[in-house]
Amino acid sequence: MIVFISLPYFSPAFRAGGPIQSIANLVSYHVDGITYYIFCSNLDLNGEVLNVQILDKWTSYNFFTKVYYASSNNITKKLKQEIQYLEPNKLFIIGLFDFNFNLYPLLYIKNQNIILSVRGMLHPGALLQKKIKKSLFLNVLSLLGIANKVSFHATNEEESVFIKNVFGTKSKVNIANNLPKKIEAQSILTKDENFLKLVTIALISPMKNHLLVLKSLHKITANIEYNIYGPIMDKNYWDQCKNEITNLPQNIKVIYHGEIEPSNILTALNQNHVFIMPSQSENYGHSIAEALLAGKPVITSFNTPWSNLKENSAGFNVDLDTEDIVKAIHFFANAANVEYATFSKLSSIYAIKKSNADEALKDYQKMFF
Repeated sequence: MIVFISLPYFSPAFRAGGPIQSIANLVSYHVDGITYYIFCSNLDLNGEVLNVQILDKWTSYNFFTKVYYASSNNITKKLKQEIQYLEPNKLFIIGLFDFNFNLYPLLYIKNQNIILSVRGMLHPGALLQKKIKKSLFLNVLSLLGIANKVSFHATNEEESVFIKNVFGTKSKVNIANNLPKKIEAQSILTKDENFLKLVTIALISPMKNHLLVLKSLHKITANIEYNIYGPIMDKNYWDQCKNEITNLPQNIKVIYHGEIEPSNILTALNQNHVFIMPSQSENYGHSIAEALLAGKPVITSFNTPWSNLKENSAGFNVDLDTEDIVKAIHFFANAANVEYATFSKLSSIYAIKKSNADEALKDYQKMFF
């Protein structure tokens, strides 16, 4: 069984966020009988050329996965040639809005069993970004009858509804949740009362709501260190954040560390107490999952799959207002070491149960076979 995966960016690229991690996690789990062939560009999201040794040829990623890093000339020609040569059982297209890696294989590669993975791109919150352009694009795809030519991949029931809202109720949708990153148990960071180290690891854009966190910190009386990691996707938004940082009281310290390589994320998490990201929407939220698995309680919105955090002593789901966020931050800032340690242990337990990797693997097997 050959599964041919087409997506714009793949490891060691990291700036495009979730889809890269989703596929990296998928191919880290061995499924008997499946060989993955990943076709991607040799660039990161910012146009930076990746440090890979072999271009325009298949190279081993792991024992059952090969990657083709395509240089920028004639990408669609190379894609078509490789699909024709390999004759894959499934063509797994990751994303919607890239011409070379999404639209071209969707419209111009014939006689293939295609699965289209929308990866959160049809979430109402995501569709509000570049709304007119995306609406026109999706209308064209609907008129072309894409729903009759492919099956869709959703990571949960909610995303299945979003797909059917756009492409019609008769669309065939396979549901298979994202697979978690494999993380071993971590040591628990010591915590003093009236002090808290917060961290956000995410693309810096309005979707992730850094600015709302910063506005909330104005109302915090405890001593806070807030560490921010991630590439700046929206410079105007980051300028607003910097203005907010300048006006914070002296008990609040904010440090922007810039971009972070995936290999360094676990280290950054281990240096902080609580992960905070009240996102406007998350299809999965790999950074949330990784934080929880590392034993970091999470403060996030109700717009992610990571629900019932309070009930599981794994953090707090908050409304997108400063009042709710302030309450959550104050709770952890005031927590003594013993209470925090309990939340830390239960966060990783919650994440393991919620991820349910064995069940997700069965769903992928069903979808591919």
